[in-house]
Amino acid sequence: MAELGRLSSLGGEAATPRLAREIALMAGRLAQLLERLPLRDDAGGDGRAFLWSLYDAMAGGRPLSDWLADPRLGPAQPPQPFDHLMVGLGLSPLEVDLVVLAGLTDEHEGLSALLRILHPSGEPRPTIGLAAQLLGATRAEREHLREVLAQGQAVRSGLLVLAGEAPFFERSLLLADGVWAVLHCLDAWPEALGHRPLAAITSGLDGWFRLPAVRRLARALAEPAGRTLLISADSPQVALNRGLALAGRAGVEAVALAPTVLDAATARLISLHAIMRRAVPIVCIPASWTGGSLPFAAFEHHPGPILLCGRRGPAPVGERRPLLALEADHLGVAERRSMWAELLPELAEDASTLAARYLVEPDAAATAAEDARSIWALDGTSVQPGALTSSFRARAEVTVTGGVKLIRPTATWDHLVLPGDRLHQLRESVDRLLQQSRVLDEWQFLAGRPGARGVRMLLAGPPGTGKTLSAEVIATTLGVDLLVVDISRVVSKWIGETEKNLAELFDAAERSQTVLFFDEADALFGKRTEITDAHDRYANLETAYLLARLERCEGMVILATNFRQNIDPAFLRRLEFVVEFEEPGQLERVALWRCHLPERAPLDPGINLLQLASLYPVVGGVIRNAAVAAAFVAAAEGTDITMAHLVRAIRREYEKSGRPFPGMPAGMTAS
Repeated sequence: MAELGRLSSLGGEAATPRLAREIALMAGRLAQLLERLPLRDDAGGDGRAFLWSLYDAMAGGRPLSDWLADPRLGPAQPPQPFDHLMVGLGLSPLEVDLVVLAGLTDEHEGLSALLRILHPSGEPRPTIGLAAQLLGATRAEREHLREVLAQGQAVRSGLLVLAGEAPFFERSLLLADGVWAVLHCLDAWPEALGHRPLAAITSGLDGWFRLPAVRRLARALAEPAGRTLLISADSPQVALNRGLALAGRAGVEAVALAPTVLDAATARLISLHAIMRRAVPIVCIPASWTGGSLPFAAFEHHPGPILLCGRRGPAPVGERRPLLALEADHLGVAERRSMWAELLPELAEDASTLAARYLVEPDAAATAAEDARSIWALDGTSVQPGALTSSFRARAEVTVTGGVKLIRPTATWDHLVLPGDRLHQLRESVDRLLQQSRVLDEWQFLAGRPGARGVRMLLAGPPGTGKTLSAEVIATTLGVDLLVVDISRVVSKWIGETEKNLAELFDAAERSQTVLFFDEADALFGKRTEITDAHDRYANLETAYLLARLERCEGMVILATNFRQNIDPAFLRRLEFVVEFEEPGQLERVALWRCHLPERAPLDPGINLLQLASLYPVVGGVIRNAAVAAAFVAAAEGTDITMAHLVRAIRREYEKSGRPFPGMPAGMTAS
């Protein structure tokens, strides 16, 4: 029976001391069983020889009779995963034997070949029938075996699996995924558990650690009592880092797991792997979970605390163990200032500015700091804050759907042609974000008020007057992207879908540090109506949700509308800035023409911008379109851009809008 293989790969170090003794004992029992089974002479003889060789290699010279008299005797050894598993689950001696028997197939190729011979279906696994032959000498022992396999802790915990559709005694015995490798002290993790070898980033969390609720959770983590702890935050990643930081603070061994699906089978597997490692499992609730019951029953008998981390939302239901829940709020500016000073001592003088500009958690800040240092090292330059912006942009978790457009803005204040008071208001909105550390933290304005760190503004005026461009300039100044919302694609006819879409938009904007821009905002932020039917009631509910979400937003939100009078007054009361955009005057139109005719453009000396601005009272958007159209015509004709090209382009803009053309400049005829 050559397929049994050679024993040269096995020795006394093939397993941990306790596990090696258990394997040796099971090999000896199997060898004795083969002497009684009616196998072929070659199969039986070779099998017995192999098993006795295995026994001798792993038993350390101890006679089998000693093991059978007291199989648990042996020199004291430091606790190993095998011991943790037995004690943690409270396994009976029979269940320990069944676990070892089920694991033999993964111990050596010779064992799997032997088990294939003994299996009725030719599978390389032990059967319940084989277990009965080995461990059930009397009728009472066989009945006990049946009871253990029906409702014993090894089966209920998922450690031992009865596989196959065959009759009871022909079903196979399997171990849970990855268990046998861990019993050999290997750090093996099933893919389904999503093990993440993460280190906690604690910079800026000293104040959070001092909160009474956080100290209570730390004590619960350090105690062996079976409790379920829940940390929720705006994103699962934030909650997970807080959980890891809390475990480090409590001085406990912890493992971070992020399964894609958290069902009962996965929960049992998490518990098993945590027990074997004597570690507290920190489980990230999958993003697909939207509320309701988690598989708490699978954690019910876990001998110790379990920490769940997830997005802020409805609390899980169905937990029978004591449940301690904590919402992890945003770090304050003072905490973020301390965080940046610790993570980037090179920019300690800019810590206040970084704290006001980037509303991020320690894990995201640490990653950005590493990215920035890499850029500085490659370029050979000094430390610059701009590299952080590049990192946040590259790593931003923004899902751009059909109703959202992500813009990387490049427009600057030089591109804006507005009256001085309007420009001053726009600059004030930027300062409102950048000066939060002094006003809100040092001077204690709006202390404890939700949304105090957000800036909400309305840009109102006719089309083409620079509202969208102003939003881009603000985003450029802040060093962030612009998230432009197509309201027609966000609003849904299905009840509750609009609120869900809006929640995702606000969350994405806060998470990725983008400016959220609602164009044509009156379609969504319009006045509430008198309730005459169900449609009015749900439309008003959407407005109420927007009011609440806008008020607690921690970022920059810009609304733009052509009709300010259509905006619900309740929204206007929640806005820090309302900037009116008017059609430009003559001098402003001259500045707009200069702005939209680049210096490198081949302009005919006969172009009279003052005359164009005087004759054609149009907005900046029209001037831009006309300048570009005239340039393409001139390029096609192979000439410089002339006054005639610009006038012709302006005339077409008037025709597009259905407005009467004021006429040609003096001395120029229509072509």
